[in-house]
Amino acid sequence: MFTLHQTVALTHDFPESGLQSGDLGAVVAIHDPEHVEVEFVAASGRTHSLLTLSTGNLRVLDDQDLIAVRSLATATP
Repeated sequence: MFTLHQTVALTHDFPESGLQSGDLGAVVAIHDPEHVEVEFVAASGRTHSLLTLSTGNLRVLDDQDLIAVRSLATATP
């Protein structure tokens, strides 16, 4: 179960939104046990995408995860 404001990582690519597996987002709404709304932001703080996703497309972070940065300019639409 995910919680409000929890940081999560994508487990699948969402090319239509310019997102890739491993991108980080924050849970901003919980619609039901299987669907949450996640905000993905650029390093500047600008919202890049706001998506309602199945919890099967997300995972929680743990001590085995390393945070990295990638350029949106190289993302394929």
